[in-house]
Amino acid sequence: MRRIFFVLAACMLFAISACTKSDTAKNVSVAKEKSPAPEISVVSLADGSATKLSALKGKVVLLNFWATWCPPCREEMPSMVKLNNAMNGKPFQMVAVSIDEGGKQDVESYLKESGHKLPVYLDPDGNASKQYGITGVPETFIIDKQGVIVKKVIGGLAWDSPEVASFL
Repeated sequence: MRRIFFVLAACMLFAISACTKSDTAKNVSVAKEKSPAPEISVVSLADGSATKLSALKGKVVLLNFWATWCPPCREEMPSMVKLNNAMNGKPFQMVAVSIDEGGKQDVESYLKESGHKLPVYLDPDGNASKQYGITGVPETFIIDKQGVIVKKVIGGLAWDSPEVASFL
């Protein structure tokens, strides 16, 4: 019985810490609500081109940091797809940034398996997640048309819910 207890306790600790980012960035400002969004450059999974966040001014941006190995990230992905589809044709851009260390291959494999269709980007040098002070995934920032962070969401969210419309 004690052995089962210890195995369950170990599993729970692993589950709690599974989606936290262990390395901390020194000398990096943490992005905060009501502050200008830090400039980043991420790589498009679709075509390998670099995209700068500043190029998206004039659009509301949903900047989401996620990973294929993170259960809450996987859980919120279908609602992100629904939101992205609902916002089609509006001044809105979803930027789903994978922090997977396995890079393009891991992300492509997951997307193929899941069937999710989203604008996915890579952060190959980890600079984007450092600029935003990411401590775990998922972490999401809503950036207004002027490039100011209006909302920071730590953890998963049902992105297709009515409450989300209030901060988009």
